[in-house]
Amino acid sequence: MPLLALPAVFMRGGTSRAIMFHAKDLPERAAWDPIFLNAMGSPDPNGRQLNGMGGGISSLSKVCVLAPSSRDDADIDYTFAQVQIKEAAVDYRGNCGNMSSAVGPFAVDEGIVRPNGETAVVRIFNTNTKKIIRSTFPLVDGRAATDGTMAIPGVAGFGAPVKLDFLTPGGATTGKLLPTGHVTDVLDVPGLGRIEVSMVDAANACVFVRASDLGLTGRELPDALDANLELLAKLQSIRRAASVAMGIAKDDAEARTIAGVPIIGFVAGPMDQPTLSGEVIQAVQIDLTARFLSNGQPHRALPLTASLCTAVAARIEGTLANQALRPDAAQSIRIGMPSGILTVDADVSRDAGGHWVAHSGAFFRTARRLFDGRVYVPV
Repeated sequence: MPLLALPAVFMRGGTSRAIMFHAKDLPERAAWDPIFLNAMGSPDPNGRQLNGMGGGISSLSKVCVLAPSSRDDADIDYTFAQVQIKEAAVDYRGNCGNMSSAVGPFAVDEGIVRPNGETAVVRIFNTNTKKIIRSTFPLVDGRAATDGTMAIPGVAGFGAPVKLDFLTPGGATTGKLLPTGHVTDVLDVPGLGRIEVSMVDAANACVFVRASDLGLTGRELPDALDANLELLAKLQSIRRAASVAMGIAKDDAEARTIAGVPIIGFVAGPMDQPTLSGEVIQAVQIDLTARFLSNGQPHRALPLTASLCTAVAARIEGTLANQALRPDAAQSIRIGMPSGILTVDADVSRDAGGHWVAHSGAFFRTARRLFDGRVYVPV
């Protein structure tokens, strides 16, 4: 079988990894899916993606496509693709916050953006959500710095900080910060019954459930969640019902075909909890507790767009995330999650008409170029 050789870069961004392509090196958009699937080794009924670059979990099965932007308010256009593992499907409906941290350094190191001085500020237009992200990071000899003192939960070692500011993140998926107009709703879920949720759309659309309403404490780790097939099925049913309620899908059948959004998670108040490294988070160190599924799998950290959405939701009075929030929490919200503590800034207020507005959200990540060359895919 002949192989197509495509120039590519492999990068870590936050707690994810992805193949990075220049748009100019790819064929027309309609031909992307089979290339991305073959590059990642999907579909794989074994769930391991051994015949490709994927790692068998959603955070390691991603593709980013970059191009110079023609917009006045952006330097680079960034399209994110979530490649499914067991199914022959690629989802472009949402963004990846973790891989967003790799986009600015990629743009500088590839010469798409040529900043001067010791710090780069790259304006990124995410084509999936039609939102602007401002990426700020240090430079060394004109290239993105990699050495630094910043550590992030879930990644061993240290790196140079990449600050991501998501500007006006509300309505990234649905066009509305509160897609139903309510801070809480009661969904009638087939096979489950009525359950209270909060549906919020900031950076990516998310649906929040109370951990206690699922019979959980909130401190459960991914392996325990992954072994609870009944719980996973229940969460997927809630997610599909929320997809319809938010206007993302017209019915349950269509919602089954959309794996990326909304992202579903459950929240609880601050509590002592274990981490994957064996350390223990103390309740006094955090402002709320959260766990999320990403493309049906319990996430080992938190999807960053979901983390930003959680922080925004926590600032909207009456949402389930707000109800779980420590009453004296500062603007920088500390979220307890399986890999440690993630801190997210969220600037949220009411406008003159009393409607909630998300002005921005910000967090720090690290990123690193792992290798570059060519990726080979069957044609």
